[in-house]
Amino acid sequence: MPDITVIRKTGTAYPARLLDLQGYAPPDAIYAAGDAGLLNAPAMALFCSVRCPGDLILRTFDLARDLRTRGQAVVSGFHSPMEKECLSILLRGKQPVIYCLARRLTGARIPVEYRVPMAEGRLLLLSPFGEKVKRTTSETARGRNNFVAALADRVFMAHAAPGSRTEAFCGTVLSWRRQVLTFDDPHNANLIALGANIYRE
Repeated sequence: MPDITVIRKTGTAYPARLLDLQGYAPPDAIYAAGDAGLLNAPAMALFCSVRCPGDLILRTFDLARDLRTRGQAVVSGFHSPMEKECLSILLRGKQPVIYCLARRLTGARIPVEYRVPMAEGRLLLLSPFGEKVKRTTSETARGRNNFVAALADRVFMAHAAPGSRTEAFCGTVLSWRRQVLTFDDPHNANLIALGANIYRE
């Protein structure tokens, strides 16, 4: 693991958009491994549900390739199988990627495929959790997802089943007046009804 930088809420390097977001309680510190300057890049948050209609899975992978081609910075927890596949697609590009963990950074194993993009300054590992949070739980995953959405300029949600926790999460993000995007598809009618905007491919 590269050296970990602690970015405190009282410091000038702390992202202003976390502090300015009404309704969100920002962490007291952010823990970063890699080029913390990537925090200044306008980023799109990427969320892909574990359960998702097949056609939306393919469109999401196409979206990841498009973001890579356009050089769009992407921030995500890259936790679900779809998100992990999107990460593999993104790491083959040159655009910034911000990977947020739902536990502490200390002791995290860096896969071989992450080492080159980190050395090149285009992959940043982040965590909003300190030393006491040793493992991922459902609670820390929720906190991580909120952190990812708050850190981004725009949030993309591939799909959320009606009545699901993911749908509720989208409602929370929309209440912050953060822009949420999704595909124009009948399976996402619930998200569009909540106030998500249609992503123009």
